[in-house]
Amino acid sequence: MKYPHLILLTSIALAGCFDSDDGTDTRQGQITPTGIKGLSYQTASQTGTTDEQGHYRFYEGEQLQIKVGDLLITEGVPAKDVVTPLEFVADARTYLQTPLTSDEGLLTHKLREDQALEGRPFSNEIINRTRMLLALNWEDNLEDGDGIDIRDRVVDQLNALLPYLEGEIDFSQSIEQFALSTDDAMSPANVLLDQICFAEEDSELCEEPPTQDEIDAAQPQPDGEEPDPDIEYKEELENKRDRILNARRSLSDATEEDATDYLRRELRLASAQFDNQYYLKEQTARIPASDTSIKTVTVEPIGDAPAVIDMEAKSTNPEVVMVNAIDWQSSAVEFFVTGDSGQEGEILVNFRTEDSYRWVKKQLRVVVQ
Repeated sequence: MKYPHLILLTSIALAGCFDSDDGTDTRQGQITPTGIKGLSYQTASQTGTTDEQGHYRFYEGEQLQIKVGDLLITEGVPAKDVVTPLEFVADARTYLQTPLTSDEGLLTHKLREDQALEGRPFSNEIINRTRMLLALNWEDNLEDGDGIDIRDRVVDQLNALLPYLEGEIDFSQSIEQFALSTDDAMSPANVLLDQICFAEEDSELCEEPPTQDEIDAAQPQPDGEEPDPDIEYKEELENKRDRILNARRSLSDATEEDATDYLRRELRLASAQFDNQYYLKEQTARIPASDTSIKTVTVEPIGDAPAVIDMEAKSTNPEVVMVNAIDWQSSAVEFFVTGDSGQEGEILVNFRTEDSYRWVKKQLRVVVQ
């Protein structure tokens, strides 16, 4: 999957996270990096609807409730700069707090995210919630880089239909039960989607399809004669029925694979967006071979990015450069060169910050002169 808009998305998102445009000290959060428009949100102090970029307002320490109209998607989610559907489920949030070790020997959240999507007790809930949001998107597919667009027309229909559903939309069901659609039974989620028209109100696609009795009773279009414009022929009714039925939505239009691909895309964008809130004060250190004194590189935040609370570092070329000490309180790593002139090494600085399970890795290039 390609991300041509990654840099643009990241810079746009970061531009809005650290300030308030409403005259208060509220923060601007976002539901997924590419955004989910049309969600109703509520915190202890704020309420509203997410915009095209999925933005919402919150105060530090608040929890977030998210709905599509009257349909509850999640609640009790810690409000933060970026929230993804993995954080919609409490057990998943706990699971993500324990990092795994990468091939480089550094702690990482990315492997944990991958595991959270498959084979965990809470994985079904994540996938089911995501499939529902994808199925409610105005268009029947989501282009790479696009956010989800849940329009007022869809929300109005959903709210009108919800009270008449015979069963509850239960995101904790198995993936198969949640998306059940057979000749004998349909899941509540599919019953709801089947009755929502994803077209303008006056569209033919929002009409009831011709019945088979109506089609059987209609006369076929005559061969070799000019059709009568006042008559709906059998073939026209059959085509109309096909168009209307084919336009109806179900969870088969937002498959488990679609949901997983979407989540992986958003998680990678979220990590890149988070990474770009920090930089190393020095990107390349050029040090004479004769200078074996202790040097320091520090992690610098952009704006009011969360503070570092844990840190590790390692040299990828210990014969060229060595790590001497790590001090997360000052966001600093001490190192010294051990190599000869002309050699190069690298220090990997890995850290975690407040209010996030994500680990950020930065590289310092060390050139021995």
